[in-house]
Amino acid sequence: MQFWILTGVIGLAVAGILARAMMRGQGPDGPAEQFDLQVYRDQLKEIERDAERGIIPADEAERLRTEIARRILAADAKAQGATAGTAPAQRRTGNAIAALTISAALLGAGYAGYLQLGQPGYGDLPLEARKAQADEMRADRTLQAAAEAGLPSSVPAEASEDYLQLVAQLRQAVQNNPDDQQGYVLLARSEAALGNFAAAWRALDQLILLKGDTVALQDYIDLADMMVLAAGGYVSPEAQTVLEHVLSLEPKNGVARYYYGLMLVQTGRPDLAFRLWDGLIRDSAAGAPWLPPIRAQMEELAYRAGIQNYTLPDAPAAAAPFAPSVGPDADDIAAAADMTPQERAEMVQGMVSRLSERLASEGGPPEEWARLISALGVMGDTSQAQAIWQEAQLRFADAPEALAQLRAAADRAGLTQ
Repeated sequence: MQFWILTGVIGLAVAGILARAMMRGQGPDGPAEQFDLQVYRDQLKEIERDAERGIIPADEAERLRTEIARRILAADAKAQGATAGTAPAQRRTGNAIAALTISAALLGAGYAGYLQLGQPGYGDLPLEARKAQADEMRADRTLQAAAEAGLPSSVPAEASEDYLQLVAQLRQAVQNNPDDQQGYVLLARSEAALGNFAAAWRALDQLILLKGDTVALQDYIDLADMMVLAAGGYVSPEAQTVLEHVLSLEPKNGVARYYYGLMLVQTGRPDLAFRLWDGLIRDSAAGAPWLPPIRAQMEELAYRAGIQNYTLPDAPAAAAPFAPSVGPDADDIAAAADMTPQERAEMVQGMVSRLSERLASEGGPPEEWARLISALGVMGDTSQAQAIWQEAQLRFADAPEALAQLRAAADRAGLTQ
């Protein structure tokens, strides 16, 4: 209430000053012409003094006296006319109405603008204070486990009872063989396909531990992705650590840049998030999965970051959506549950080989070529992945959108361009 009283008093004072300025045409000492007459008389006195001192020549002094005398006569005629009839009263009334109208408009516009842009009841929050507040928020935010626990129970993806039983058998098989890397790969995919993202990221985390020095960049990317999904879109401190590791290895990685920008938005740094995402949408090819959510937020984010007149870049030409593998099918899981680690690795190799043979003989959409390149990269068969990537470039040389998907897969596999 004190804020509104104070601003009201200030607003009225400003309005009073404006009104007084507009009413100067008829002040307490008479019309404005009377003021002009006094000024001209003072100028005559100055000319007399300067002529006596010899500062100006006699002929120049005479010319100035004549000019000022002419002005005095004109001002006096106006003053006489202003006091002769009702015109001054009409002018005062018009000025008063105009002054009230303008003052009311300025006060109304000022209060309306503040209600739209300001925060009534809050004190000033300088930039440095906002930065410090954001740093504190980022340091004290909720951990991954607490974020997952605070979410309502998720509804699992639709799946048959047989499929669910097979996934349960795969979980037991992995538990019985805790050093089986391929088992964790299949388990992470299966849990993700069912929407069990918390179980998926924990399987990936264990897989990374088992791989040690042979861990691939894509493993960390998948881990961060599953962690954020498990937390309902929230980027926890643990997920931030994984993202920072990915960005240290591949600064241009799209997934990591998107999620890191999301973390900045969530912790009160829209300015940093805007710069990160603006660069990302300009670097991304058509069909990148992070483009739709970023483009939906960029104009609001620019406003929050203090960017004036921001224009969202044109969207790249639409490309066919990438169809990621949703995980092994029921037959794969059923077989994997009873296999040894060696047999399970051979099964995955067989799946990749069949896909490779089919694409070589029958061809296929760019999504399947990209999936094959990514799979070979994960398996460490970079020479074969490079060969597939080169062949795919020839097949899709006239399809820029397809090449963009294939190039992204090649990047994930660590291939040379």
